[in-house]
Amino acid sequence: MKRRVHSQEVKEAVLKKLAERGVKLEDIAQIVYEMQVPYNPELQMETCLDSVRKVLEKREVQHALLVGIELDQLAERKMLSEPLQTLVETDESLFGCDETLALGSVLGYGSIAVTTFGHLDKHKIGVIRKLDTKLGKGVHTFLDDLVAGLAASAASRIAHRHRDEEENGIHEEHAS
Repeated sequence: MKRRVHSQEVKEAVLKKLAERGVKLEDIAQIVYEMQVPYNPELQMETCLDSVRKVLEKREVQHALLVGIELDQLAERKMLSEPLQTLVETDESLFGCDETLALGSVLGYGSIAVTTFGHLDKHKIGVIRKLDTKLGKGVHTFLDDLVAGLAASAASRIAHRHRDEEENGIHEEHAS
């Protein structure tokens, strides 16, 4: 009988891989904060960090992170076959598979997450900029996009919850 991988084991592997690649959850939460505080001035960093943690509970997100990080690491060790090795190692602008993998994990969080992901992919805010492969500090072709997707999803989650809270507050005022 084949061994079954438990969700906690996968989550721990993801957290370990992120840490090994120099990505702290607090760094991602900072991006979430920057994306959402203009719309929610009372937003707290702890809320952003909690949202990042909640997004990381999703299997699809965990799996995408594991696959992307593994491909980045294999490219750093020059273990991919050509032409894939060069495409990943150089973060070829027309490659697109890195964005596609990240976008797949974003889709469950709605159009706000999708547009926020596009913004983060283009502007490379915070730790995403540090991960940019084109800066020459390792291969993070997939990871920079996956972190952008994680931040976009967490920001969207907060945006939706904030709207729900506003609407519930308005609803309660009218009910009184």
